Amino acid sequence: MLIAADKFKGSLTAVQVAERVTAGLRRVVPGVEVEALPVADGGDGTVDAAVAAGFERREVRVAGPLGDELTAAFALRGDTAVVEMAEASGLQRLPAGVFAPLTSSTYGSGELLRAALDAGARTIVFGVGGSATTDGGAGMLSALGARFVDAEGEPVAPGGAALSDVATADLSGLDPRLSSVDFVLASDVDNPLTGPKGAPAVYGPQKGASPDDVEILDAALGHFAAVLEKSIGSRATEYAAAPGAGAAGGIGYGALVLGARFRPGIEVMLDVLGFTPALERATLVITGEGSLDEQTLHGKAPAGVAAAARAAGKEVVAVCGRLALRPEALGRAGIRRAYPLTEVEPDIARCISDAGPILETVAQNIARDFLT
Repeated sequence: MLIAADKFKGSLTAVQVAERVTAGLRRVVPGVEVEALPVADGGDGTVDAAVAAGFERREVRVAGPLGDELTAAFALRGDTAVVEMAEASGLQRLPAGVFAPLTSSTYGSGELLRAALDAGARTIVFGVGGSATTDGGAGMLSALGARFVDAEGEPVAPGGAALSDVATADLSGLDPRLSSVDFVLASDVDNPLTGPKGAPAVYGPQKGASPDDVEILDAALGHFAAVLEKSIGSRATEYAAAPGAGAAGGIGYGALVLGARFRPGIEVMLDVLGFTPALERATLVITGEGSLDEQTLHGKAPAGVAAAARAAGKEVVAVCGRLALRPEALGRAGIRRAYPLTEVEPDIARCISDAGPILETVAQNIARDFLT
């Protein structure tokens, strides 16, 4: 039995999901062998998933999205580092109820990458998602040695809106170690940098951006890419249109400028976490996340787990807080059946507040259906 589920956002971490499912299964079948491999798709929770898989947690002081210092973590095993931008620059790093779509910065994410380099990383998996920022990765690039100045030669202010003031981009001071690492951009988002499907238009509103803010940010990011073109040539424009450039407020663009290669986050994480050998040992796979919906089918962790399991001929069921997919859609994704918390407790508020005990009850139902 392999439990490879993502977090239930706002209720349970991926590690807690695995613990609760295991407890529920063993209430029905006490001797069942369970292997837990918490997973993530590159967004928040990615470092925790790596640590649960045996990576060492490393902590460092970095700048938060508003410039205040905070403690963030990355994961290290051998010379492979897993760096999660949300640790430094995520929405959860903002004070409750505070949004700063125009001024929040990814500088701390660059500091995290530098810390991974300092720790000897030769491969860096950069998980991006859940960002508070829309600065095209400019803050990250600055932390790694780039300089962005205005027409008077002064450094531009942090945040996406200030990118409209960039007159010159100087990347000559970038950390030279970046050229010798395998740098992987891991994301479940394949949006371009700008335009109707770009970072500001699609994801700006969830970071507090008004329609006017979205226009300002989209124009500023377009200008930023145009200025970078003077520095690095046509690659700057090509990267802006590339899949993943719009991930996490455009930090994907900055990563591509640094030489990263884009891969779907769940594919990368399954490789890093050792999913294939765990899958070979399993007879049944339990995956899941907080909400199984249309988004799940487009690169989220349960879809990646189910696809890999189906290719290996393994049966898959899913747990979730709420279920918004029809059985035929689940079947096409490789999931035989889904078990939502709402099947046990119809009250959504209670499903969120008491997710752990309810999930244990759900797991007992799985054990009765598949293990007895």
